[in-house]
Amino acid sequence: MSKNIKEERLRWIKPIINKEMSIVNLLKVCPYSESSIKRWLKLFKEDGVEALEPKSTRPKTCPNETSIHLKERIIDLRKETKLCAKKLHWKLEKLGLDIPVSTIGKILKDEGLTRKYRVKRIKYKYIKAERKPGELIEIDVKYVPGSLNGRDYFQYTAIDTASRWRYLRIFDEQSAFHSVEFIEDVISRFEYKITGIKTDNHSIFTNYCIGTNKRSDMTIKTIHPLDVFCSENGIVHYLIDPGKPAQNGRVERSHREDQRFYDKNSFKTIRDLEKKIQVWNEEYNNLEHCSLNGKTPIEVLKLFQRESVKRD
Repeated sequence: MSKNIKEERLRWIKPIINKEMSIVNLLKVCPYSESSIKRWLKLFKEDGVEALEPKSTRPKTCPNETSIHLKERIIDLRKETKLCAKKLHWKLEKLGLDIPVSTIGKILKDEGLTRKYRVKRIKYKYIKAERKPGELIEIDVKYVPGSLNGRDYFQYTAIDTASRWRYLRIFDEQSAFHSVEFIEDVISRFEYKITGIKTDNHSIFTNYCIGTNKRSDMTIKTIHPLDVFCSENGIVHYLIDPGKPAQNGRVERSHREDQRFYDKNSFKTIRDLEKKIQVWNEEYNNLEHCSLNGKTPIEVLKLFQRESVKRD
């Protein structure tokens, strides 16, 4: 058996070279075409066995090749923002540079800037539920990496599932009191009426999983302050299944972006942290999202507002 392509080609043309068989008879048993056999014979006669080594079919020149300064700009933008090819395409499009997504992806791949997955991901087709702004807000808490002046801080996050609009706020502790305070702050800042929120089963959001709820005597069952607030304001409080953070996927995905923010920033005081987190949140709300087809959360909210005005 041939070990490589060169040996395979030599194996089929050798009977012709040695005048043991004609091309016509060879083609009766050969899986390759007559043109291929003749081409290999020509290469062999001109440069010997080494000429049978397959050469790259990649074009050496391309009249429509992306200019070097544009390639450098794409590479610098990728290293600076860590954005995917689609988001880079949208960002460059707003700057007047129409570069195809496939071209940007190829440039990133050639430079070794693409993410390497150990396992090939299975793609599932999901039916996306059409929601209006405020219909469902995902809420979660993220630990702020490190500490300031020996104290730990926590980032409360709220993200609208329809527009991906997001709001962040820093607290010095996580508690039911701060959860209610944070929801009140979100309601005052969001333009639309909030009718539903979704959280995990942490005790700062619900008492469903604590011991008093598991007892048979329901007279001692207490209502969580967040549930009281939601019932008073006409808000439905949804809980994800225990151990299933993917059901709060949008806020978890945004926390991954927040981690990149924390990795490249340092904070001297709590004021410095609050100021930078506010700037970062504004940047996130004005960032193009793949799930929004290249629009930003602010643009989507304005689009919903225009459509609602047309209906009225």
